[in-house]
Amino acid sequence: MQIVYRAENIIDANLVKNALEAEGIPAFVGGQYLTGAIGELPPMPLVNVMVSAIDWPRARAIAQSIDAELAEYRAESDPGAGWLPEPV
Repeated sequence: MQIVYRAENIIDANLVKNALEAEGIPAFVGGQYLTGAIGELPPMPLVNVMVSAIDWPRARAIAQSIDAELAEYRAESDPGAGWLPEPV
């Protein structure tokens, strides 16, 4: 297994994993259970999406595409707005 994507969080990792599996590429999210111990571990990427070496080139292209979309979304989002809509 090779790391194809180093995620910022569990949600991003699972987005990539699900996209890979939708394309017929078996994927595994590693380190997702370590995030609960974040105060005890040194700062480093903990959550990774892994695929077999033979699937890595195709999986990498898919992961990069999703990562670019996530980065674009984050850049366009209002950081103060959060996930919830404004109350009426």
